[in-house]
Amino acid sequence: MEITSLKQLIDDCKAAFTKEFGEDPIIGATAPGRLNIIGEHVDYNDGFVLPMAIPLYTVIVGRANDKNTIRVTSLAEGADEPKTVEFDVPQENSRLSPGSPKWANYVKGVIEHFPFPVPGFDACIITTVPLGGGLSSSASLEVSMCTFLEILTGQTLEKTAKSLLCQKAEHTFAGMPCGIMDQFISCLGEEGSALLIDCRSLETRTIPLNSGDDWKELSFLIVNSNVKHELTGSEYPERRSDCFDAAKIIGVKSLREATLSTLREKRNDMGERVYRRALHVVGEIERCEKAAEAITDGNFEELGRLLYQSHVSLRDLHEVSCPELDQLVDITMQTKGVLGSRMTGGGFGGCIVALVKKSEANSIIKEVDWQYKGKATCYVFDAVSGAATLSLV
Repeated sequence: MEITSLKQLIDDCKAAFTKEFGEDPIIGATAPGRLNIIGEHVDYNDGFVLPMAIPLYTVIVGRANDKNTIRVTSLAEGADEPKTVEFDVPQENSRLSPGSPKWANYVKGVIEHFPFPVPGFDACIITTVPLGGGLSSSASLEVSMCTFLEILTGQTLEKTAKSLLCQKAEHTFAGMPCGIMDQFISCLGEEGSALLIDCRSLETRTIPLNSGDDWKELSFLIVNSNVKHELTGSEYPERRSDCFDAAKIIGVKSLREATLSTLREKRNDMGERVYRRALHVVGEIERCEKAAEAITDGNFEELGRLLYQSHVSLRDLHEVSCPELDQLVDITMQTKGVLGSRMTGGGFGGCIVALVKKSEANSIIKEVDWQYKGKATCYVFDAVSGAATLSLV
């Protein structure tokens, strides 16, 4: 699928702002979505994850309005109504709180937790990150909003602190107890590389995705099932709770410290469901480390195997897949030119990722279009840099 360029997205957002507010925007910010190559449902267990930033962006443009009000309009496809909100600038005795529409809660949460006074402003938001697609539209919105506030106030946050602020906004205003991965990669993404993130220490290691002749023949294909999920229901918190229960039963701070042998020893104490959740996490943390090694060593057959093993575990142990994602993985795994594939993101819909030979990408996409029972959207992406300020001149 051909995607809207960042330049066109900025131009469209500027035009919409001028139409809505009667003035031209002065400042702008952008932040990308992300693809998690491997390491799913382990960030809230202090594990390792291996995401990359992708060229699907949220863009925010605007200007100070010399008032005590904040006005924001969203052009995001699929966002709930109303598409324009207005609320007072937060004061010491008058704080912001979540409400309706849901998309505005991400904006309000970032403003509420921003550590410096925020003046009144007008802003317009546009995005190419599909909502509910498992490519982290929420973190892209939060990080672009935080970057916008940095420009507006003249204050710069350290990137780790910025990521944690955006995560806190999602916890408190969107009601989603997410891990740190999505906000981290949206802030710290590097062009041409994935980022191996240790979610316990928050240390990172750059994993180049464009080194070596073999790698130049490969790409990541993202296939959106166009089945939307909403993770503020019970599914995500239940799995998080199961993992925390497993760690408590074993007697460790998090499942990062667990081993397969300790899981087996405590299996009866956990019960079958909690045991399966923990088994996925311990295995997935190991797979993620092995995947980073495989990329570094140029062992792409091994990387492909790890991707498929991850999907089987997410499907059978963590139980976060769905028939559409399973079908897409089955189709791609049986198609020439695919080394491995798996669901990516929180699950219950969204996308799969496949490691494919570039020369076969078009035929793989045609096979997906022909066999998939729904209507899929396919992208072939390279890794891009994280959040940035925009020049609107």
